[in-house]
Amino acid sequence: MKREFKNGPNVLKEKEIVTKMIDLYCRKKHHHQELCKECQNLKTYALMRLSLCRFGEEKSACSNCTVHCYKPNYRSEMKAVMRYSGPWMLLYHPVYAVMHLLNKPKKVK
Repeated sequence: MKREFKNGPNVLKEKEIVTKMIDLYCRKKHHHQELCKECQNLKTYALMRLSLCRFGEEKSACSNCTVHCYKPNYRSEMKAVMRYSGPWMLLYHPVYAVMHLLNKPKKVK
Protein backbone atom coordinates (compact mmCIF):
# COMPACT_ATOMS: atom_id res chain seq x y z
CA MET A 1 0.00 0.00 0.00
CA LYS A 2 1.47 3.32 -1.12
CA ARG A 3 1.10 6.24 1.25
CA GLU A 4 0.46 9.73 0.02
CA PHE A 5 2.48 12.60 1.50
CA LYS A 6 0.42 15.57 2.63
CA ASN A 7 2.05 18.97 2.49
CA GLY A 8 -0.81 21.44 2.26
CA PRO A 9 -0.78 24.81 4.05
CA ASN A 10 -2.12 23.49 7.40
CA VAL A 11 0.35 20.60 7.50
CA LEU A 12 3.19 22.98 6.62
CA LYS A 13 2.15 25.30 9.50
CA GLU A 14 2.19 22.34 11.91
CA LYS A 15 5.64 21.37 10.60
CA GLU A 16 6.90 24.92 11.23
CA ILE A 17 5.53 24.89 14.79
CA VAL A 18 7.03 21.48 15.59
CA THR A 19 10.37 22.56 14.14
CA LYS A 20 10.40 25.74 16.23
CA MET A 21 9.50 23.79 19.39
CA ILE A 22 12.24 21.18 18.88
CA ASP A 23 14.82 23.86 17.98
CA LEU A 24 13.92 25.84 21.10
CA TYR A 25 14.00 22.71 23.30
CA CYS A 26 17.44 21.67 22.06
CA ARG A 27 18.88 25.18 22.38
CA LYS A 28 17.55 25.74 25.92
CA LYS A 29 17.61 22.22 27.40
CA HIS A 30 20.63 20.67 25.66
CA HIS A 31 22.50 23.98 25.23
CA HIS A 32 23.21 23.42 21.52
CA GLN A 33 23.08 26.09 18.84
CA GLU A 34 22.30 23.42 16.24
CA LEU A 35 20.19 20.34 16.79
CA CYS A 36 21.91 17.47 18.54
CA LYS A 37 21.58 14.00 17.04
CA GLU A 38 18.68 13.04 19.35
CA CYS A 39 16.66 16.17 18.56
CA GLN A 40 17.40 15.91 14.83
CA ASN A 41 16.12 12.33 14.91
CA LEU A 42 12.92 13.42 16.69
CA LYS A 43 12.40 16.29 14.24
CA THR A 44 12.84 13.99 11.22
CA TYR A 45 10.36 11.51 12.70
CA ALA A 46 7.82 14.21 13.59
CA LEU A 47 7.95 15.78 10.12
CA MET A 48 7.51 12.35 8.51
CA ARG A 49 4.49 11.59 10.72
CA LEU A 50 2.94 14.96 9.83
CA SER A 51 3.45 14.24 6.12
CA LEU A 52 1.69 10.90 6.53
CA CYS A 53 -1.13 12.12 8.80
CA ARG A 54 -4.40 10.46 7.80
CA PHE A 55 -6.30 13.69 8.50
CA GLY A 56 -4.20 15.82 6.14
CA GLU A 57 -5.44 19.39 5.92
CA GLU A 58 -8.28 18.66 8.36
CA LYS A 59 -5.91 17.74 11.19
CA SER A 60 -5.89 19.40 14.57
CA ALA A 61 -2.80 19.84 16.71
CA CYS A 62 -1.31 16.41 17.47
CA SER A 63 -1.95 16.92 21.19
CA ASN A 64 -5.70 17.15 20.40
CA CYS A 65 -5.74 14.18 18.02
CA THR A 66 -7.79 11.04 18.64
CA VAL A 67 -5.26 8.85 16.78
CA HIS A 68 -1.78 8.56 18.26
CA CYS A 69 0.49 7.65 15.37
CA TYR A 70 3.84 8.13 17.15
CA LYS A 71 5.76 5.15 18.46
CA PRO A 72 5.74 5.21 22.28
CA ASN A 73 9.36 6.39 22.69
CA TYR A 74 8.92 9.25 20.20
CA ARG A 75 5.59 10.15 21.77
CA SER A 76 7.15 10.54 25.22
CA GLU A 77 10.05 12.56 23.74
CA MET A 78 7.62 14.86 21.93
CA LYS A 79 5.55 15.31 25.10
CA ALA A 80 8.72 16.39 26.93
CA VAL A 81 9.57 18.83 24.13
CA MET A 82 6.07 20.33 24.12
CA ARG A 83 5.88 20.54 27.90
CA TYR A 84 9.20 22.36 28.05
CA SER A 85 8.93 24.48 24.88
CA GLY A 86 5.27 25.48 25.21
CA PRO A 87 5.78 28.30 27.74
CA TRP A 88 8.94 29.47 25.95
CA MET A 89 7.08 29.64 22.64
CA LEU A 90 4.94 32.46 24.05
CA LEU A 91 8.11 34.48 24.55
CA TYR A 92 10.16 33.51 21.48
CA HIS A 93 7.46 32.72 18.91
CA PRO A 94 4.16 34.19 20.17
CA VAL A 95 2.37 33.97 16.81
CA TYR A 96 3.18 30.27 16.46
CA ALA A 97 2.17 29.61 20.07
CA VAL A 98 -1.23 31.21 19.58
CA MET A 99 -1.74 29.42 16.24
CA HIS A 100 -0.98 26.11 17.95
CA LEU A 101 -3.31 26.79 20.87
CA LEU A 102 -6.16 27.73 18.53
CA ASN A 103 -5.74 24.61 16.39
CA LYS A 104 -8.60 22.61 17.95
CA PRO A 105 -10.22 19.54 16.43
CA LYS A 106 -12.77 20.30 13.78
CA LYS A 107 -16.30 19.03 14.45
CA VAL A 108 -17.47 16.41 11.98
CA LYS A 109 -21.05 16.90 10.77
